[in-house]
Amino acid sequence: MRVFVTGASGWIGSAVTDELLAAGHEVTGLARSDKSAAALQGRGARVRRGDLDDLDGIRLGAQDAEAVIHLANKHDWSDPVGTAATERAAVQTIGEALAGTGHPFLLASGVAGVVQGRPVTEDDVSPFHGPDSPRGGSEGLALEFVGRGVHSVSLRFAPTVHGTGDHGFIAILAAIARQKGVSGYPGDGANRWAAVHVRDAARLVALGLDKAPAGARLHAVAEEGVPTRVIAEAIGRAFDLPVTSIAPSDVPDHFGWIGALFGMDLTATSTATQNLLGWTPTGPALIEDLDAGAYATCR
Repeated sequence: MRVFVTGASGWIGSAVTDELLAAGHEVTGLARSDKSAAALQGRGARVRRGDLDDLDGIRLGAQDAEAVIHLANKHDWSDPVGTAATERAAVQTIGEALAGTGHPFLLASGVAGVVQGRPVTEDDVSPFHGPDSPRGGSEGLALEFVGRGVHSVSLRFAPTVHGTGDHGFIAILAAIARQKGVSGYPGDGANRWAAVHVRDAARLVALGLDKAPAGARLHAVAEEGVPTRVIAEAIGRAFDLPVTSIAPSDVPDHFGWIGALFGMDLTATSTATQNLLGWTPTGPALIEDLDAGAYATCR
């Protein structure tokens, strides 16, 4: 199958590209730099130069493919409105390009904020709709295209997709701990984060492309929830730092923008996904990764 992948050279996208190529698919990745293009070519993928603002290029990439996996996101935490607008425009463009084809359209989303007070399940519909909502309401928008002949599938990733080389949330928390000289956790540290290893997440995406029905919501979740105190303790062990509670009033100053996320309970299950796809996460688990030195270079 000819698969067009945005974010193909990113943290999750690189692993997904490897899985797709190993399964015999032909992958074309969207690359915004020479470095990204070279990385994709080195993996055996084809390259389409462009970025998320190049809607004409995204449209052509989708039209030339038999499936689209949209993993890219600007992740500009200083401009959430602009980031959401860009995401929505890209999803709209892909959906329009695939309308009436029946081709798969797999979209990266997340479990954060879908429900409160309990783990998110695949049956939970995202409450985020419209351009002013988080991520521009992209999950709901993509799934709306099912009614227009697109085989849309939502990929909901755990808040941490971890492993050696990760530069996401855990890497940021580790860097903050090293800068502050202390590994902190918000309040009593009882709130939890779901987690999944990057290779498990990539296998799920490849299986979802082959097996998931239109309209499915898949959960890339291996661990339902790891307490933030346990995460902070592992970071402390990794860098030989003291571990301490950060008072809720001090969380924004200590952690910066990521403090709001680190103080949230972001749990989810993947039972339905595992049963649907025959997907079994094999790890390593988040704390195993931290204890093994996967984040040793974070600064």
